Amino acid sequence: MLALTTWTGALLVATGVIAYVVTAFVSVTALIPAFVGVLLLIAALVARRAEKFRKPAMHVALVIALLAALGALRNVAKVGDLFAGTAERPAAIITSIIMFVLLVIYLIAGVRSFIKARSAR
Repeated sequence: MLALTTWTGALLVATGVIAYVVTAFVSVTALIPAFVGVLLLIAALVARRAEKFRKPAMHVALVIALLAALGALRNVAKVGDLFAGTAERPAAIITSIIMFVLLVIYLIAGVRSFIKARSAR
């Protein structure tokens, strides 16, 4: 779970930075995936450094992922406008879809990991 958190965080940081560059540094909101990614990377760092904080740090990371995925839904819902060519901010929709997909995969893997760990006890 720790490696997945690190990878997900890194991918989100890359997504945010790329989105910011591609949109010509117009809006700081393009960096939202990067901000979420940094929070996940911090949670992974805490979990890696202190064994007693591993479980709480991973729980916090999953809560952050859930909140961010829910926040991304607003733009994800506009995917029809993107395909119709009428999207006001297509880069925001694409970035939100990438962030949403990464976070949903992370959430599913995290919940499965917690269920597996609990049943192993």
